[in-house]
Amino acid sequence: MLTLATWNINSIRTRLPLVLDWLKKAAPDIVLLQEIKATEDQFPFEEIENLHYNIALFGQKTYNGVAILSKFPIEDITLGLPDLEDGQARYIEAVIHGIRVASIYVPNGMAVGSDKYIYKLNFLKRLFRHTKTLLTYDEVLVFGGDFNIAPSDKDVYDPQEWHEQLLCSTPERESFRALTYLGLTDALRALHLDEKDLYTWWDYRGRAWENNLGLRIDHFLLSPQAADRLLSSSVDKTSRDCEKASDHVPVLCQLDL
Repeated sequence: MLTLATWNINSIRTRLPLVLDWLKKAAPDIVLLQEIKATEDQFPFEEIENLHYNIALFGQKTYNGVAILSKFPIEDITLGLPDLEDGQARYIEAVIHGIRVASIYVPNGMAVGSDKYIYKLNFLKRLFRHTKTLLTYDEVLVFGGDFNIAPSDKDVYDPQEWHEQLLCSTPERESFRALTYLGLTDALRALHLDEKDLYTWWDYRGRAWENNLGLRIDHFLLSPQAADRLLSSSVDKTSRDCEKASDHVPVLCQLDL
Protein backbone atom coordinates (compact mmCIF):
# COMPACT_ATOMS: atom_id res chain seq x y z
CA MET A 1 0.00 0.00 0.00
CA LEU A 2 1.28 3.44 -0.96
CA THR A 3 0.06 6.62 0.72
CA LEU A 4 0.27 9.89 -1.20
CA ALA A 5 -0.53 13.40 0.00
CA THR A 6 -0.90 16.73 -1.71
CA TRP A 7 -0.73 20.02 0.19
CA ASN A 8 -0.52 23.69 -0.73
CA ILE A 9 1.68 24.72 2.17
CA ASN A 10 1.69 28.47 1.46
CA SER A 11 5.41 28.99 2.29
CA ILE A 12 7.54 26.07 3.44
CA ARG A 13 9.73 28.29 5.60
CA THR A 14 6.80 29.88 7.44
CA ARG A 15 5.09 26.52 7.97
CA LEU A 16 8.17 24.33 8.52
CA PRO A 17 7.38 23.32 12.14
CA LEU A 18 3.83 22.45 11.06
CA VAL A 19 5.06 20.45 8.07
CA LEU A 20 7.63 18.51 10.10
CA ASP A 21 5.10 17.67 12.79
CA TRP A 22 2.54 16.54 10.23
CA LEU A 23 5.09 14.40 8.34
CA LYS A 24 6.02 12.65 11.58
CA LYS A 25 2.39 11.91 12.43
CA ALA A 26 0.93 11.12 9.00
CA ALA A 27 4.09 9.58 7.49
CA PRO A 28 2.91 9.48 3.86
CA ASP A 29 5.19 7.75 1.36
CA ILE A 30 4.99 10.56 -1.21
CA VAL A 31 4.08 14.21 -0.62
CA LEU A 32 3.30 16.70 -3.37
CA LEU A 33 3.75 20.27 -2.15
CA GLN A 34 2.64 23.52 -3.78
CA GLU A 35 3.34 27.18 -3.14
CA ILE A 36 6.58 26.45 -1.31
CA LYS A 37 7.69 30.05 -2.02
CA ALA A 38 11.38 29.17 -1.85
CA THR A 39 14.35 28.67 -4.12
CA GLU A 40 16.65 25.66 -3.82
CA ASP A 41 19.08 27.49 -1.54
CA GLN A 42 16.20 28.54 0.75
CA PHE A 43 14.54 25.13 1.02
CA PRO A 44 14.93 23.24 4.35
CA PHE A 45 16.52 20.10 2.88
CA GLU A 46 18.24 18.94 6.05
CA GLU A 47 15.19 19.04 8.30
CA ILE A 48 13.04 17.09 5.83
CA GLU A 49 15.78 14.65 4.82
CA ASN A 50 16.18 13.85 8.52
CA LEU A 51 12.68 12.36 8.29
CA HIS A 52 13.95 10.01 5.56
CA TYR A 53 12.48 11.81 2.57
CA ASN A 54 14.17 12.35 -0.76
CA ILE A 55 13.37 15.73 -2.30
CA ALA A 56 12.87 17.14 -5.79
CA LEU A 57 11.81 20.73 -6.22
CA PHE A 58 11.13 23.43 -8.73
CA GLY A 59 11.53 26.56 -6.67
CA GLN A 60 10.85 30.23 -7.13
CA LYS A 61 11.59 33.18 -4.91
CA THR A 62 8.59 34.62 -3.03
CA TYR A 63 5.94 33.05 -5.26
CA ASN A 64 4.76 29.65 -6.50
CA GLY A 65 7.16 26.70 -6.25
CA VAL A 66 6.37 22.97 -6.22
CA ALA A 67 8.13 20.00 -4.66
CA ILE A 68 7.99 16.24 -4.28
CA LEU A 69 9.01 14.43 -1.10
CA SER A 70 9.44 10.68 -1.27
CA LYS A 71 10.58 7.81 0.91
CA PHE A 72 11.66 6.11 -2.33
CA PRO A 73 14.24 7.24 -4.90
CA ILE A 74 13.02 9.98 -7.24
CA GLU A 75 13.82 9.48 -10.93
CA ASP A 76 13.13 11.01 -14.34
CA ILE A 77 12.40 14.50 -12.97
CA THR A 78 10.70 17.03 -15.26
CA LEU A 79 10.48 20.71 -14.32
CA GLY A 80 7.64 22.66 -15.86
CA LEU A 81 5.08 21.83 -18.50
CA PRO A 82 6.40 21.36 -22.05
CA ASP A 83 6.36 24.56 -24.13
CA LEU A 84 5.67 26.73 -21.08
CA GLU A 85 8.92 28.44 -20.14
CA ASP A 86 7.73 31.59 -18.40
CA GLY A 87 9.69 31.45 -15.17
CA GLN A 88 6.75 30.35 -13.05
CA ALA A 89 7.46 27.21 -11.01
CA ARG A 90 4.11 25.44 -11.12
CA TYR A 91 4.71 21.85 -12.28
CA ILE A 92 7.14 19.09 -11.33
CA GLU A 93 6.89 15.49 -12.47
CA ALA A 94 8.87 12.38 -11.57
CA VAL A 95 8.82 8.60 -11.49
CA ILE A 96 8.76 7.04 -8.01
CA HIS A 97 8.37 3.39 -7.03
CA GLY A 98 7.11 2.55 -10.50
CA ILE A 99 4.50 5.31 -10.75
CA ARG A 100 4.58 8.71 -12.39
CA VAL A 101 3.55 11.58 -10.13
CA ALA A 102 3.22 15.32 -10.63
CA SER A 103 2.78 18.20 -8.21
CA ILE A 104 0.72 20.93 -9.85
CA TYR A 105 -0.03 24.50 -8.81
CA VAL A 106 -2.56 25.91 -11.25
CA PRO A 107 -2.62 29.73 -11.35
CA ASN A 108 -5.27 31.41 -9.24
CA GLY A 109 -6.42 33.70 -12.05
CA MET A 110 -7.00 36.84 -9.95
CA ALA A 111 -10.37 37.76 -11.52
CA VAL A 112 -12.59 36.34 -14.24
CA GLY A 113 -11.62 37.91 -17.56
CA SER A 114 -8.29 39.33 -16.37
CA ASP A 115 -4.94 38.67 -18.04
CA LYS A 116 -4.07 36.27 -15.21
CA TYR A 117 -7.35 34.44 -15.76
CA ILE A 118 -6.48 33.99 -19.44
CA TYR A 119 -3.05 32.73 -18.37
CA LYS A 120 -4.76 30.22 -16.07
CA LEU A 121 -6.91 28.86 -18.89
CA ASN A 122 -3.84 28.62 -21.16
CA PHE A 123 -1.95 26.76 -18.43
CA LEU A 124 -4.83 24.30 -18.18
CA LYS A 125 -4.83 23.81 -21.96
CA ARG A 126 -1.13 22.94 -21.85
CA LEU A 127 -1.75 20.59 -18.93
CA PHE A 128 -4.50 18.94 -20.98
CA ARG A 129 -2.14 18.41 -23.94
CA HIS A 130 0.61 17.04 -21.71
CA THR A 131 -1.87 14.72 -19.99
CA LYS A 132 -2.89 13.26 -23.36
CA THR A 133 0.76 12.42 -23.97
CA LEU A 134 1.30 10.91 -20.52
CA LEU A 135 -1.77 8.70 -20.84
CA THR A 136 -0.26 7.03 -23.91
CA TYR A 137 2.47 5.63 -21.64
CA ASP A 138 -0.03 3.17 -20.16
CA GLU A 139 1.29 3.55 -16.62
CA VAL A 140 0.13 4.43 -13.13
CA LEU A 141 -0.12 8.23 -13.18
CA VAL A 142 -1.05 10.46 -10.25
CA PHE A 143 -1.61 14.20 -10.50
CA GLY A 144 -1.88 15.99 -7.18
CA GLY A 145 -2.11 19.64 -6.43
CA ASP A 146 -3.90 22.91 -5.96
CA PHE A 147 -5.94 23.23 -9.13
CA ASN A 148 -7.67 26.43 -7.96
CA ILE A 149 -10.94 25.05 -9.30
CA ALA A 150 -14.02 23.88 -7.41
CA PRO A 151 -15.31 21.34 -9.95
CA SER A 152 -19.01 21.51 -9.05
CA ASP A 153 -21.49 23.23 -6.78
CA LYS A 154 -21.07 20.35 -4.31
CA ASP A 155 -17.55 21.64 -3.74
CA VAL A 156 -18.61 25.14 -2.62
CA TYR A 157 -20.20 26.20 0.66
CA ASP A 158 -22.52 28.66 -1.09
CA PRO A 159 -23.00 27.93 -4.82
CA GLN A 160 -25.16 31.01 -5.39
CA GLU A 161 -22.58 33.36 -3.91
CA TRP A 162 -19.82 31.75 -5.98
CA HIS A 163 -21.81 31.39 -9.22
CA GLU A 164 -19.49 32.24 -12.14
CA GLN A 165 -16.94 33.69 -9.74
CA LEU A 166 -13.22 32.91 -9.87
CA LEU A 167 -12.51 29.25 -9.05
CA CYS A 168 -16.08 28.35 -10.04
CA SER A 169 -16.52 29.90 -13.48
CA THR A 170 -17.74 27.76 -16.36
CA PRO A 171 -14.47 27.89 -18.37
CA GLU A 172 -12.47 26.80 -15.31
CA ARG A 173 -14.84 23.94 -14.56
CA GLU A 174 -14.87 22.89 -18.20
CA SER A 175 -11.07 22.76 -18.16
CA PHE A 176 -11.12 20.50 -15.10
CA ARG A 177 -13.85 18.34 -16.63
CA ALA A 178 -11.79 17.99 -19.81
CA LEU A 179 -9.06 16.25 -17.81
CA THR A 180 -11.58 13.77 -16.43
CA TYR A 181 -12.96 13.18 -19.93
CA LEU A 182 -9.46 12.07 -20.96
CA GLY A 183 -9.82 9.29 -18.40
CA LEU A 184 -8.54 10.78 -15.13
CA THR A 185 -10.47 9.97 -11.97
CA ASP A 186 -11.12 12.51 -9.19
CA ALA A 187 -9.94 10.38 -6.26
CA LEU A 188 -11.94 12.19 -3.58
CA ARG A 189 -15.25 12.23 -5.42
CA ALA A 190 -14.80 8.65 -6.61
CA LEU A 191 -15.13 7.44 -3.02
CA HIS A 192 -17.17 10.31 -1.54
CA LEU A 193 -19.66 10.91 -4.31
CA ASP A 194 -22.29 12.98 -2.51
CA GLU A 195 -20.43 13.99 0.63
CA LYS A 196 -20.82 17.62 1.61
CA ASP A 197 -18.23 19.77 3.38
CA LEU A 198 -15.43 17.97 1.58
CA TYR A 199 -13.48 21.20 1.53
CA THR A 200 -9.71 21.69 1.29
CA TRP A 201 -9.38 25.48 1.48
CA TRP A 202 -10.79 28.19 3.72
CA ASP A 203 -10.02 31.89 3.33
CA TYR A 204 -8.05 33.48 6.14
CA ARG A 205 -10.61 36.28 6.17
CA GLY A 206 -14.15 36.45 7.49
CA ARG A 207 -13.74 33.57 9.96
CA ALA A 208 -14.15 31.19 7.04
CA TRP A 209 -12.53 28.25 8.85
CA GLU A 210 -14.54 28.74 12.02
CA ASN A 211 -17.77 28.87 10.02
CA ASN A 212 -16.75 26.13 7.56
CA LEU A 213 -17.01 28.44 4.55
CA GLY A 214 -14.78 26.28 2.40
CA LEU A 215 -14.11 25.16 -1.15
CA ARG A 216 -12.65 21.95 -2.56
CA ILE A 217 -9.88 23.13 -4.88
CA ASP A 218 -7.09 20.62 -4.09
CA HIS A 219 -7.33 17.34 -5.97
CA PHE A 220 -5.85 13.99 -6.85
CA LEU A 221 -6.47 12.94 -10.46
CA LEU A 222 -5.63 9.34 -11.31
CA SER A 223 -5.02 7.53 -14.58
CA PRO A 224 -7.14 4.40 -15.13
CA GLN A 225 -4.22 2.26 -13.97
CA ALA A 226 -4.02 4.25 -10.74
CA ALA A 227 -7.79 4.44 -10.23
CA ASP A 228 -7.99 0.65 -10.42
CA ARG A 229 -5.67 0.56 -7.39
CA LEU A 230 -7.41 3.26 -5.34
CA LEU A 231 -8.07 2.08 -1.78
CA SER A 232 -9.01 5.29 0.03
CA SER A 233 -9.07 9.07 -0.26
CA SER A 234 -9.56 11.67 2.44
CA VAL A 235 -9.08 15.25 3.60
CA ASP A 236 -6.94 15.75 6.70
CA LYS A 237 -8.22 18.90 8.43
CA THR A 238 -6.17 18.55 11.61
CA SER A 239 -3.52 21.05 10.56
CA ARG A 240 -5.97 23.91 9.91
CA ASP A 241 -6.44 24.56 13.63
CA CYS A 242 -2.70 24.83 14.25
CA GLU A 243 -0.73 28.02 14.77
CA LYS A 244 0.43 29.57 11.48
CA ALA A 245 -1.68 27.11 9.50
CA SER A 246 -1.84 27.13 5.73
CA ASP A 247 -5.21 28.11 4.29
CA HIS A 248 -5.18 24.67 2.60
CA VAL A 249 -5.15 21.23 4.21
CA PRO A 250 -3.64 17.97 2.94
CA VAL A 251 -5.55 15.58 0.70
CA LEU A 252 -4.53 11.93 0.89
CA CYS A 253 -5.06 8.85 -1.22
CA GLN A 254 -3.90 5.27 -0.84
CA LEU A 255 -3.09 2.96 -3.73
CA ASP A 256 -2.73 -0.80 -3.70
CA LEU A 257 0.90 -0.88 -4.78
